[in-house]
Amino acid sequence: MLQEVERAPQDFHTMSFHTVSHRLLACFTIASAVAALPALAQVQFADSTSGRIPTQSEYTNQISMCDIDNDGDLDFIAANGQGYSSLGTALKPRVYINNGTGTFSDQTDARVGTIAGWFRGVEFGDVDRDGDWDMLLAQDFVKPALLFINNGSGYFTNESAQRMPAINLTSSRGQFGDIDNDGDLDIALTHSGGTSHFGVGARMKIYVNEGTGYFEDQTASRVPAGNIGQQMDVLFLDVDGDLDLDIHLGTRATGASDSKLYKNNGAGVFTEMTTIVSDATSYSYDAGDIDGDGDLDLLGANAGPSNQELLLRNADGLGTVWTNISSQISPNPSADDNDSKFFDIDMDGDLDMIIAVLGGAERVYRNNGTGSFTQVTGIITSFSDSSLDVKVGDVDNDGDFDVLTAQGESGSFQNRLYLNNGPADTIAPAIIRTEQAVAGSKPVPHQIRVEIHDQMTSDRGFHDRGVEIAYTVNGGAEQVSPMAWHGNNMWRGTMPAQAPQAQVSYFVRARDWNNNVGIGAVLTYTEGGTSEPDGDINNDGIVNGIDLALLLGDWGLGSTASDVDSSGAVDAQDLAIVLASWG
Repeated sequence: MLQEVERAPQDFHTMSFHTVSHRLLACFTIASAVAALPALAQVQFADSTSGRIPTQSEYTNQISMCDIDNDGDLDFIAANGQGYSSLGTALKPRVYINNGTGTFSDQTDARVGTIAGWFRGVEFGDVDRDGDWDMLLAQDFVKPALLFINNGSGYFTNESAQRMPAINLTSSRGQFGDIDNDGDLDIALTHSGGTSHFGVGARMKIYVNEGTGYFEDQTASRVPAGNIGQQMDVLFLDVDGDLDLDIHLGTRATGASDSKLYKNNGAGVFTEMTTIVSDATSYSYDAGDIDGDGDLDLLGANAGPSNQELLLRNADGLGTVWTNISSQISPNPSADDNDSKFFDIDMDGDLDMIIAVLGGAERVYRNNGTGSFTQVTGIITSFSDSSLDVKVGDVDNDGDFDVLTAQGESGSFQNRLYLNNGPADTIAPAIIRTEQAVAGSKPVPHQIRVEIHDQMTSDRGFHDRGVEIAYTVNGGAEQVSPMAWHGNNMWRGTMPAQAPQAQVSYFVRARDWNNNVGIGAVLTYTEGGTSEPDGDINNDGIVNGIDLALLLGDWGLGSTASDVDSSGAVDAQDLAIVLASWG
């Protein structure tokens, strides 16, 4: 069973004022009004590139924000590589390290070495579950995807040869997500066949993690057969509210090769959902809850007719009924748009959006709260550049969402930073769905998944500062268990097994980048099993020599799994229980 919760109400503080004379109050009011006048004319998203991002002239296809060095600020990495449809110059994936206030230095050679290639996409995930962000680089022009392992301080080692299938791809994007709910991150990659990502058709790739960051190609058994051409984007998201990760594959082709939606059966095997609305010439998709109903809707950049945006409402919350509401974008011009992101520009509780435009200025739209978007002009510094990608995040740690754009194809190739002068994020993350723990016949650890929405979107959901399960046992003191990112806006954690028949209450607590804390609904369960220990130490359903070996190995120790009578020591009483339960 899945628990749906509403966003927790916010705490507001009242302000008290000292008594002042009427004259002083009048002076204060006039001075404040005069001081406010320049701010009224100031654009909200002001170009701040100069002095904050190194000058560059390299073809960037995508960027990704991530705190790679675990110092509490957002760095960014640029996937660079020359060539639109034919092979150009190999370029380095640039690593830009944040000094904490939104000023970046190029530390590429120190962080990733001198590797160069034709990189279309870059994403981050902790593939070896050691607590830091590893890096995936999707590569075009019949080259393999690369995997870099983080040492914990933001220095990467290229371990592709040991960890990744040696398969040449024409790939534009890659994503991390735990498709089979086994606690590790798997990989999905676009692959168009031919000589570039404009190829006429191939099957996307699924690489499955064996648990410690080593991957096997299991495409043939995981995704439907069929050649899909011009694959531009791949996105993990839960479209049907069952807490597993489905896949949206965005393509630039039409007809049989148009974009696909694949439903996960819960074990990482996908079937095509034919109910998705057909699109045309898509470059990317973004997922967000535009109308506040708790499910994810879709925006396809350039995916509508005549190079317009395609806005799709998830009408039933199950991904089986999609309504084309592109007319709710005003204006929705024919333009060469390449990417989009949802985020709350005015902190009124709904998702607004930004469109990355190639050959024109970025467009920003305000949501009326029900999924109707109206362009807001003059809100962002206008540059007629060639944006291929856009990301949002608080790079200067002042509480609001800034904007980064990636530049390629034409122009000077100078990636741009727009700092936000608007309101800070004061809205807590919303715990949308929390998995209900179900007791078995004996005490077991419980795997809990949760879907969380916040005031921004990316392929990794929102930037968080920690998600955890808080729980109590038999009304005792609160305990916590950390949750790991699971894919897009999903997290997964483990609650330890408790004593048989213990009464357990739990909820999810999530902290966003500006330290707003969201609290989920409280769920309960009764731990399985009887009060009598049975000696099955490894919980495989039978008491045998394996359990005896485990017990003897722990002999004399304190509280371990071999302490079957929970006395605090592994001793003769535990041995007697194992022998009495033998077989």
